[in-house]
Amino acid sequence: MANTSTTPLRQLALHSTTTCSSHATVYAKCILAAYTDVRKDSCKQEFERFGQCLREAVCLPHDDRGSIF
Repeated sequence: MANTSTTPLRQLALHSTTTCSSHATVYAKCILAAYTDVRKDSCKQEFERFGQCLREAVCLPHDDRGSIF
C-alpha cells in the first residue's frame, strides 16, 4: 500500500498549489477573463505552461501531445 504522503495524486495536488502556483494563477486568470466567451484553445498557452510545470515537478511521463494521461 502506498504511503499517502507520496501518492501521485498528493504530489500533483502539492505541486499545483505550491511549485506551480504562479502558472496556475495565470491560467485561472485567463479562464476567468474569457469565461463568458470560452473558445477552444483560448487559454492554450497558459494551460500548456501549467501542465509543463506540473510534469516537471512530479516527473510524470507524457505522450507526444504533452498530455500526462
